[in-house]
Amino acid sequence: MKRSNWAIPYALFLALFVVIPLILIALYAFRSYGGGFTLSNFTKFATQSETLNTFIYSIGIAIITTISCILVGYPAAYILSNSELTRGRALVMLFILPMWINILMRSLATVALFDFLKIPLGEGALVFGLSYDFLPFMIYPIYNSIQKIDKSYLEAARDLGATRMQTFTKVIFPLSVPGIVSGILMVFLPTISTFAISEILTLNTKRLFGSIIQDNIMMSDTMNYGAALSLIMLVIIGITTALTRDRDNSEQTSLI
Repeated sequence: MKRSNWAIPYALFLALFVVIPLILIALYAFRSYGGGFTLSNFTKFATQSETLNTFIYSIGIAIITTISCILVGYPAAYILSNSELTRGRALVMLFILPMWINILMRSLATVALFDFLKIPLGEGALVFGLSYDFLPFMIYPIYNSIQKIDKSYLEAARDLGATRMQTFTKVIFPLSVPGIVSGILMVFLPTISTFAISEILTLNTKRLFGSIIQDNIMMSDTMNYGAALSLIMLVIIGITTALTRDRDNSEQTSLI
């Protein structure tokens, strides 16, 4: 049996649960309610103020969440990477363990925490909950990037008389930028398209772009519009990922 045949089950899985759903989303996005080809679903997005305002608001919340995750996640990743090998891995596992719990359960736990502290739910709870839910996605890629830095670079910097701060700013931080970029992608883009977390932590008073997509997908007469919104989000994700990959490749080339 050829080794390549082992890839057949994975190819079938990708075709059934990734490729075909994406094709269906694209087909429905360019169809009208009557079944004909149309671009009205995309023009509706550009002209409907409620959807645009929600999209812009979602970007703002995603930016705040991403910044908070960087401010908390980078120092945590840096400290973990400089811990002793066994202890560092154990601490990393403590950050990853919450990811094994369903994200809705973590959101409900956040609601219970705010109720216990007598803090009203709203935007503050939303940003806190999103930051808590997505923080591991920021810490782990940064931690991996710092861990992969060749220790000889740090030794060379110290031999040349660099202080600890200069070593960090001139060597460690530039080489950890790919991890930061990966963390931003893993936090920023999912935050825009989330819906359940915002509904739980704001008692459905604040809506993110994912809520708009869900509402339209769930209704038969606006399902095509929901598919168009999903396709727009997929295009944004694809463009962002491609630009980030090109940037990482150029940085690696310059370092070489």
